Order: sequence, then structure tokens, then C-alpha cells
Amino acid sequence: MRCDGTDRDGWTRWGLLVGLTAAVTLGIAAFGVPSPALFGGLLVGTVLALAGRAPEHVPGGATTVAQAVIGVVIGLLARPGTLGAVAQSWLPVLLVAVGTLAVSMAAGLLMGVRRGVTPLTGMLALTAGGASGLVAVARELGGDERMVAVVQYLRVGIVTATMPVVAALAFGATVTGGADPGTGPGAPWAVDLGFLAVCVAAGLGIARLVRVPAGGLLGPMAVALALSLTGVTFGAAPPVLVVEIAYAVIGWQAGVRFTRTALRTVLGALPLATALIAAVVVACAGLGLLLSALTGVTPLEGYLATTPGGVYAVLATAISAGGDVTFVVAVQVIRVLLMLLVAPLLAGLVGRLGPSPG
Repeated sequence: MRCDGTDRDGWTRWGLLVGLTAAVTLGIAAFGVPSPALFGGLLVGTVLALAGRAPEHVPGGATTVAQAVIGVVIGLLARPGTLGAVAQSWLPVLLVAVGTLAVSMAAGLLMGVRRGVTPLTGMLALTAGGASGLVAVARELGGDERMVAVVQYLRVGIVTATMPVVAALAFGATVTGGADPGTGPGAPWAVDLGFLAVCVAAGLGIARLVRVPAGGLLGPMAVALALSLTGVTFGAAPPVLVVEIAYAVIGWQAGVRFTRTALRTVLGALPLATALIAAVVVACAGLGLLLSALTGVTPLEGYLATTPGGVYAVLATAISAGGDVTFVVAVQVIRVLLMLLVAPLLAGLVGRLGPSPG
């Protein structure tokens, strides 16, 4: 009776969340927005939470599995041929990647001076690398995943929107909308699912043993990375539907926790966040010019290689502009992996030194 009514209400809330997320995701995907399911889950979860119609929380097991799936996706970005493209220039590439990390994290710490935003949340929100990964582990690391989600995807949106314009106006590139940067036909779905299951199970097991920060993401990412670099992937990749569901779960995790107070805090921080994102973009463009001078690539290739976000948009722009796609992608992948490996460790340090969330 009362229990049945409560159960029925719970199923209704989940049905509403899932159905609206699917519809909104399809609408967002039509505009070419990256990670549309994460956007859709975050938006729908937020609206339903503010209306009092969202589920109380997302189960921890679902969140862990979602983190693991995203970790596998990120780990598979690294391939022997891609990383081999920077073998001759590994030191400048590494230094520039570290510089990007330092610039974005410094901007995040500046954002942390704003009332209602801790230094840890600011750092996670503005760290340039692996937006979906950082959103996925923000709460586990002690940050406010609502702020992190909004600011991370604000960064991705700004970078994606301005990149073709900057490439054309500042570097004289002719962006014509080149070929789809896909990797061709993949493995059968059974192989894809089997590979994903192995990476997730092994990665979570290793993370549980080693007890690294953000192990739900980093463990499976490390396994997928190792298998990818050794060429033992059999052409497999996580099924698109599974990946989109994982993105949606991460979006729900942040969205269903929104309150009117939290929303006011996030909206109030957006002007400062936008200014800091612009500063990071300019600083990374400067690092791109430095990379060009140190390695001999063109200024356009240096800019695209160090652009702080939107790796697939960067790849599409590099292809359509006729740049050295392999070099650009290699530097971007190194940046993302470095950010996701280092950010949890630094976040733990900042969390211990800084004030605890209010």
C-alpha cells in the first residue's frame, strides 16, 4: 500500500528521467554537441530536481560502472601509431602538456576564491582535459560535480565554437568540413562487449587493490590503455549505446542533486568562469606557438594540438584544414591522459590543504 505507492512513484520518476533524457539527447545530438547524453542527463536531471520530480539519487554501483565505461573510452584514444608521431619531440610535447595543466589548474584555483566555490571544485571545473572523466569523479574527489559539469562543458562549448574561427582568422586555415575522422568498421558487437567487460572487471579489481584516487575511472582506463598500446584490442570499442548510457548516468548524478541554492551559485559563477576559460584558451594558444617553434610544426598545428578541449572537434578541424592530423591527435591524447592521471592526485592534495566544502 504505502510501500507500493512509494515504489510506484519511484518507478515513475525513473521512467520520466530516462524518457526525457532520451528525447533531449536526440535533440542535442542533432546539433553536433559532444557527449549529448551527458548534456541531456544533466539538463533533465536538473529540471526534474528543481521541480521535485527527480529520483533521490543515482545508485553508487551505476555511477561506478559508468565511470569505468568512460575510462575505457579514454584509454582507447591512445594507439601505438598515434603516440609514435611525437616520439621525436617527446620532451617539448610533455613540457607543453604540463604547461597546459598548470595554466588550467591555476585558473581553477583563482575561481576558488569566489564565494560558494571551493579551490578543489574550481580546479576540477577548469582543468583542461577529459571533461567527462573529471565530471564523473568530481564528487568522489570531494568537489561539487554540479559546478564541475557546467563549467567543464562550458569550456568545451567555447573551445569548439571558437576553434574554426580562430583557425581561419588567425592562422589562415581554410576549414571545409573534411572527412569523418572515424576509424572504419569495428569488431562484432559480442567482441566489443567482451572487451569492455574485461577492461571494466580487471580495471575495477586493480583499482580496489591499489586504492588509487578515482579508481573507478582510472583502473579501467589503465587496462584499456595498456591493451591499446600493445595492440591487443581486436579492433574492439565500447558499443555506442553503452557509452551514451554511461554519459547519461554521469549527467544524472550531477543533475538530480541540484537545488535552487546550488543553481544560483553555479549561475553566479559563470561570468568569472567564462573569463577564466578565455584566459586559458589564450594561454594555451601561446603554448601552441611555443610548441611550433620547438618542434617545427606549423603554428596552426601547434594551436590545434594545444587547444584545451574538444578532441574530436580538433581532429575534424585538423583534417579539414589539411594539417598533420596524427601529430595533433597525439599531443591532444597525451594531454587528456596526463590531466586524468595527475588531476586526482593534485585534487587530493588541494582537498587536504584547502577548506572543506561548506
